[in-house]
Amino acid sequence: MGRTPAGETRKRIFEFMRHRLLAGDPPTTREVQEQFGFRAVQTAREHLEALVAEGLLAKARSQGRGQARSQARGYRLPALLEQATENCLIPLLGRVQAGGLTTALEDPEGLLPIHSRFSEKELFALRVRGDSMKDAAIVEDDIVIVRRQANANSGEIVVALVEDEATVKRLRKKGRRIELVPENDAYDVIVPDPARTIILGKVVEVRRYFGTPPLIAPYTDA
Repeated sequence: MGRTPAGETRKRIFEFMRHRLLAGDPPTTREVQEQFGFRAVQTAREHLEALVAEGLLAKARSQGRGQARSQARGYRLPALLEQATENCLIPLLGRVQAGGLTTALEDPEGLLPIHSRFSEKELFALRVRGDSMKDAAIVEDDIVIVRRQANANSGEIVVALVEDEATVKRLRKKGRRIELVPENDAYDVIVPDPARTIILGKVVEVRRYFGTPPLIAPYTDA
């Protein structure tokens, strides 16, 4: 079996730490070592320090003498995550066109904290480019929250991939024919070949930020 990439291992360590910290049960470095089967506790410490450098963990403040065990549990969540204990962290993957079809872009920007009834694994976010959905209150630079699913009902707003081009549109079904319908009269309805069209997911929420979204630093593969 091939060795797990360091970036993937670090993602798993972060999720382990996050869930334990939110539960009020911070693990020791040795517990991290044992959980992930590292031969040396130093390996676990190096991953934790890398997460600190990426902004996903922070160092806990020392609480004085007699707190040696607490000092071994010397990591906490950054303030942004501490203030959002009920939120999911979902990847902001890049851009999607709300206009004509355009080549699909994936340019991960970071992790976006949101509150959702769906699980983190079901969701991703995309930044909107264009104004073809303005009458549905989706405009340039909005962030759409998308639930991963291969099918959607007629009338729902979806992110669709037509060959290698992606767009956000309202889905309309007419028998075997599908249409990707803009919410702006300046744009034409797209009638793609169903065999060459993939529904990536359904838009479940739209977010608009006046300024920079509160992103957590992205994972790296280092």
